[in-house]
Amino acid sequence: MTSTSCVVLISLLVRLSGAICPQGCLCISDILNCGSLGLDRFPNPLPFTASVLDLSRNRLTWLAAGSFYGLPRLHTLHMSHNRISLLSPGAFHNISSLRYLDLSSNKLQVVGKYHFQDLPALEVLLLYNNRLTRVESNTLMGLGNLRKVYLSLNQITDFPFFSIRKHSHPNLVTLDLSSNRLFRLPMDDIVVLPAAVQKGLFLHNNSLECDCSMYRMFWHWEQKGYPSVKDYKDDYKCLMYGEPQNSINFLRSSHFFENCTIGKMISLISPKADKVVYEGEQVRLDCTGTLNGEDLSYSWIIPHQETISQLIQNGTLRLNQDGSLDILAAQSTDSGVYQCTTVDNTRMINESREVNLTVVAQRSTEEPFNTGYTTLLGCVVTLVLILMYLYLTPCRCGCCKPPPPSPAISTFGEDRCTLASIFAAPSTDRLKSKTQSDRHVVFLEPLMTGKNGHTKAAFVVEHPTIEWDTETFTMIRERNDS
Repeated sequence: MTSTSCVVLISLLVRLSGAICPQGCLCISDILNCGSLGLDRFPNPLPFTASVLDLSRNRLTWLAAGSFYGLPRLHTLHMSHNRISLLSPGAFHNISSLRYLDLSSNKLQVVGKYHFQDLPALEVLLLYNNRLTRVESNTLMGLGNLRKVYLSLNQITDFPFFSIRKHSHPNLVTLDLSSNRLFRLPMDDIVVLPAAVQKGLFLHNNSLECDCSMYRMFWHWEQKGYPSVKDYKDDYKCLMYGEPQNSINFLRSSHFFENCTIGKMISLISPKADKVVYEGEQVRLDCTGTLNGEDLSYSWIIPHQETISQLIQNGTLRLNQDGSLDILAAQSTDSGVYQCTTVDNTRMINESREVNLTVVAQRSTEEPFNTGYTTLLGCVVTLVLILMYLYLTPCRCGCCKPPPPSPAISTFGEDRCTLASIFAAPSTDRLKSKTQSDRHVVFLEPLMTGKNGHTKAAFVVEHPTIEWDTETFTMIRERNDS
């Protein structure tokens, strides 16, 4: 009974494994080998336990989006020697743990960022022996773990060397661009590549343009013993005057470059500069140093995720002929260290200069209560209050407006509601008059002659009366003429 149960269990396991493993494929532990089966479509189903998948030497022509759905453990994918000419966006979705991708010996013509953006853990990328004519500038963007890239045996005429920097690809040690159609190398971008990348940069079997800067670079690499040059010395050729029939092995024919200065390049470092600007302002970062001459080249390393070429194309940056870099509208994300390198190709001298840029928040152009306006407003309010106090303060005589005083009878009592009376310092006589304003007023009449011939003073007691004009509400003080 027990033996029968074991046989049934084994039979079920075999059938189950047969159902999971695609027909014709070989499933060994976590390895799925479906190579050399003549497949023209993607096998299905695929066991989710697979970490290594071999689909090489088949007839696959394209990869649809989500082709590897359900393979979260996959880290190695072999797809060489197929007929793949199209990679749909999202073709490598859901296999973010992939570290090794072999797409060599296919029919790919163009590769861009959307092809590999779902593979952040990718370390080795094989694209050799395809039909590639163009590698877009952002193809390798986001692949920070990349160590080796093989692009040889294609038809590439231009490569975005500027997209490779120490901070973006810290682990890259091999970049194979041999056996392509590179003609004029962007020396300014290559000379600032990380040393590890320069050491592993393979450029042999390209019809390069013969010039001093190109020869000088490879001569230095040969002197340093770089394997990419030393081991393929006979395969480095250039075209004299750009003519294919005038191809020479320039590392073996040094006499063609006798007029070129190939001494050791001297490196200079300029003092670091600090610059603080406000958001929205246009900023110019100078690349001027001690070098001057006609054969100068400039290059910049910027603290952006995007490349300098991308930012120049979208109008964010502008590179001038004198090497200076313009930021047309500075933003907070532009803050960081900018490094400029000036190379004198004639004297073999390079000079580096760093600019630490800090972008702060823009000052408000409409400050309703800044210091100047606040002070001015305070002065105006104070003046208004003073005028209100002078002209609107109720007088002792009520809210009535006194008539213009007659020059003949102008007294302090009549003038006390005027501006002059407030600011004028009262005289002693006026103070005396004020103290007697509530009493009878005594007027000194002209001297009269007494009966006995002596003069005497005549005092007349005058009782002022107040008369109200009901129509004008004006108080009029009349004088008794009697």
